Amino acid sequence: MGPVASGKSTLLNHLFGTNFREMDASKGRSQTTEGIWLAKGAGNELCTLVMDLEGTDGIKRGEDDTTFKKQSALFALAVSDIVLINMWYRHIGCEQAANRPLLKTVFPVMMRLFSLQKTTLLFVIRDKTRMPLEYLEPFLREDVQKIWDNVPKPQAHKETPLSEFFNVEVVALSSYEKKEEQFKEEVAILRQRFFHSIAPGGLTGYQKGIVPALGFSFNAQQMWKVIKENKDLHLPAHKVIVATERCERIADEKYSSLTENEDWHLIEEAARSGPVPGFGKKLSSIIEACLSGYESEAVYFDKNVRSSKRKQLEEKSLQLVQPAFQSVLGHIQCGTLDKFKEAFDKALNGGEGFSVAAYDCTQFYMALFDKRCADAVIEQAQWDTSGVREKLRRGIDAHVASVLAAKLSELTEEYKERLDGALYVPVRALLAQANSETWSAIRKLLSREIESAVSQFSGALSGFDMDKQSKEKLLTGIKDHARGMVEAEARRKARHVLLYMKDRFVTLFSNDAHLMRRVWTGKENIRAITQLARSASLKVLSVMAAVRLDDERDNIERTLSAALLDTKPNATVRSIATDPLIFGTWEAIPPSETLIAPYQCKSLWRQFEAETAYTITKAISAQARYLYRKRCLVV
Repeated sequence: MGPVASGKSTLLNHLFGTNFREMDASKGRSQTTEGIWLAKGAGNELCTLVMDLEGTDGIKRGEDDTTFKKQSALFALAVSDIVLINMWYRHIGCEQAANRPLLKTVFPVMMRLFSLQKTTLLFVIRDKTRMPLEYLEPFLREDVQKIWDNVPKPQAHKETPLSEFFNVEVVALSSYEKKEEQFKEEVAILRQRFFHSIAPGGLTGYQKGIVPALGFSFNAQQMWKVIKENKDLHLPAHKVIVATERCERIADEKYSSLTENEDWHLIEEAARSGPVPGFGKKLSSIIEACLSGYESEAVYFDKNVRSSKRKQLEEKSLQLVQPAFQSVLGHIQCGTLDKFKEAFDKALNGGEGFSVAAYDCTQFYMALFDKRCADAVIEQAQWDTSGVREKLRRGIDAHVASVLAAKLSELTEEYKERLDGALYVPVRALLAQANSETWSAIRKLLSREIESAVSQFSGALSGFDMDKQSKEKLLTGIKDHARGMVEAEARRKARHVLLYMKDRFVTLFSNDAHLMRRVWTGKENIRAITQLARSASLKVLSVMAAVRLDDERDNIERTLSAALLDTKPNATVRSIATDPLIFGTWEAIPPSETLIAPYQCKSLWRQFEAETAYTITKAISAQARYLYRKRCLVV
């Protein structure tokens, strides 16, 4: 409410997103709003109805203006939670322009005609100046309080304070024409206060006599009628009172009969233990009988009241049976999942492909669930069963994924064991031979067995309908396992390399070319035999020094021969700068594939020489004894 052409419609349109007609400034100053207009606000989660009142001080109504403005102002205060009083900054302190006479008139009439409720008076100061709002707000509050204190009051409200009827709020806005952007920003801030206006501490304040939304239209009409005829409006129409009381009683009786219905109790008991065949049809019939009984007894009462109470009875009845409905759905979901698991496992054990079995069983049992779910649906209810269906689907998918993981794990382990069986003995034998062709032979063997295993494993995976990436991951795991098995065996051999070196040395040193036990006759070239046995032992060390599953050439054997088999009689000790066995890894060999580091080889060779020296010395002594006996016989 407010003066003519004060921008009320413009303010409401910006504040609530309405579309009230606004004044066209290009056509001059004129009154645009006539009467009382109602619109629904937009952009607010609360259903907000906005009234645009005809401006006060207009000249179109002539002498009737005073009467109508009082009626419209009283109507606004009677039906609204919040009344915006639009006023120019320059009119603060004025009598007519500030609506003081209007408030003096409607305050006492409102107390006399309508029940006590709390309305918020929101004074909107337009075209604010530099004067701070905190200076204006106390002045307006004091002015309203003075009006309240001085108006005549009914006996019942002689001592009633202003705060029992009204909350007074004040806000100031910039000029729409001169500072449009600032005006819009300030209105946007004000709009936030309407988003939660009915919450505790909101703009609407405490309400004692709330009118339901369905009754707003009737309530507003009656209030306008009272204002026009000056009649009391505390009681509704007599037929509405009677209809309300009788329909409520009939609804209560029908609900009581439903709660005591023997068939309902039997169904409820059965629903606790398992699915109930025909559950939906049976309950729909029971509820329909309850509602039909209500309709037949309430048919002659007010239609609106009758329909409202019927809806309440229906909602209350459905609330009663909903737990049983949910219980039945739960039993259907669990039973369907159990049957799916049983059928799926049976199909797999019968030799059916995994993907085919999973798809067929899933489709069948999801359709079975839908059929059983439809049998349980109550006609009067619009309950959503998609949540239970989704739970069943997740259970089926989880079981399929679990079985898939178990099957793939079992299949993977089977092929790993096959590879272990195919590789373990040959690899062990090849490493024991330890010659120049050892790693080449191992690579050929590994490549052949991996190719065979991957081909067979790939064929076995075809029944699982896997994506390419997952399948490749499993095949890579098989390959890596095979390589890992060979590497593990090589590492075990490398840990005992000194033992294998000594065995090789003793075998070649103590046996002849025909592997017969050597008898020292004094004719043998012990130096040559020793050199041969030492070279063979060094071959064992070079083979065990690193894993060579990738066909890359290396210089390990050459490096070891140059560093450890120096046969020059006057060989000197190598300096650190020229010693090739001081590093931690081999050239061209990744650290992860190094089994015996160069510096370890040097240490092992020294220990090897120390432990084989006795064998050589023993052979030399035998040869010397043979030559000594021979000379004695000649003498």
